[in-house]
Amino acid sequence: MDLSVLGQNDAEHHGAGGCSSGSCGSTDDQLTHLPEHIREKVHNHPCYSEEAHHYFARMHVAVAPACNIQCHYCNRKYDCANESRPGVVSEVLDPLQAVKKVKAVAATIPQMTVLGIAGPGDPLANPQRTFDTFRMLSEEAPDIKLCVSTNGLALPDCVDELAKHNIDHVTITINCVDPDVGAKIYPWIYWNNKRIHGRKAAKILIEQQQKGLEMLVARGILVKVNSVLIPGVNDEHLKEVSRVVKAKGAFLHNVMPLIAEAEHGTFYGVMGQRSPEPEELQDLQDACAGDMNMMRHCRQCRADAVGLLGEDRGDEFTLDKIEEMDIDYDAAMVKRAVIHAAIKEELDEKAAKKARLAGMSVPAAAGGDAAKHHRPVLMAVATSGGGLINQHYGHAQEFLVYEASPAGVRFIGHRKVEQYCVGNDSCGEKDSALSGGIRALKGCEAVLCSKIGFEPWSELEAAGIQPNGEHAMEPIEEAVMAVYQEMIRDGRLERDKTLQRANA
Repeated sequence: MDLSVLGQNDAEHHGAGGCSSGSCGSTDDQLTHLPEHIREKVHNHPCYSEEAHHYFARMHVAVAPACNIQCHYCNRKYDCANESRPGVVSEVLDPLQAVKKVKAVAATIPQMTVLGIAGPGDPLANPQRTFDTFRMLSEEAPDIKLCVSTNGLALPDCVDELAKHNIDHVTITINCVDPDVGAKIYPWIYWNNKRIHGRKAAKILIEQQQKGLEMLVARGILVKVNSVLIPGVNDEHLKEVSRVVKAKGAFLHNVMPLIAEAEHGTFYGVMGQRSPEPEELQDLQDACAGDMNMMRHCRQCRADAVGLLGEDRGDEFTLDKIEEMDIDYDAAMVKRAVIHAAIKEELDEKAAKKARLAGMSVPAAAGGDAAKHHRPVLMAVATSGGGLINQHYGHAQEFLVYEASPAGVRFIGHRKVEQYCVGNDSCGEKDSALSGGIRALKGCEAVLCSKIGFEPWSELEAAGIQPNGEHAMEPIEEAVMAVYQEMIRDGRLERDKTLQRANA
């Protein structure tokens, strides 16, 4: 079975392919060094494995409306289909409805491997609804991994119950380990039937988070820590957070940018707190990466997201539409097993190929010892999934950003953009989308896509970003390295150095 075609067709039909203070890796190379029992837990988890997120889908069910803390970056919204961020849902479900929806998604999207409860409030502040859902799913859909994402306040009291339901992936949002920093992020918590404010509230929350982390690790449950990067509040402090949570056994750290647009109605948005620039996020992630594995492919999903990371097919699975579906669940489960096996075979082949190429000298292929001194280059990639360059520039709603260097290719993150080709002839809207996309690709020197029109090609070139449509349907990392080697052979990097010296 050609999984690359399956992923391409599926994602192109439904949106861009590619998680959140409320939800979501380690790289493929890191996975090969993990113990077998841990590798088995993460190899098909799109939030815990960077490689898996190109192939496997996840979904969240919104069964947990209440929350026990208030964050300055959060504003929960219900019956909302127009925003894509944590805390937003179209429908709040009861456990029975949630299980029915999960089974419908699993039958329709066979690549779906993970079910998470991530809100719109805090799952552990809604323990009955959360654990009723998990109990039924573990019985009726045993091949689906179960995950929970929490702020950690109620976590220590729930660890036994999490273990009982075979929850082996837990995400804790930890934005600080210093109560003075926490007091700037959390105005209050609800603790022991009382509302507590300020530094005292932050201190209790931090203590509960750290205690819960230690208890989960002791049980062998994988812990991912999410942290929201808030410029001027916890940006430098997050290096200490990363050091502390790694020392206590966290598997993965996901540093995410603050979403602070005023229209979302958060305290930070209304008060004018800015979001970090892409360069700030990358620099902090790199600084923390020395302490532990970093997740860079998070999409800060809605609490009812469905599909590949970066896409949302939730509107296909509203309760009324599920009622109209005629699904043969037994046949669907057989199909799931076949597709999962085919994906595993493809991933194993890719891993073997990487291992064979690992001994080859990238600098030698790119021009010998002199190439070792070439600077890294950022490139943007348009993809609809499957790890391939398979999307038209004008259809992209996000670009994946990779860094090419003599040491190889590494994934850096993603940049969301407004879709350029939207099916209308409004010059104003197209110009706005084009200029916005160019701003979003700041720092990138090339953009790789399957096709691109003349107008965006010219505008990108004028902005110093070289369009490239020569590697359509090729694996992303191989294509990025090929373009980098071409830049070296053509003397592009030397010319850039000369220009830099001339402008100095």
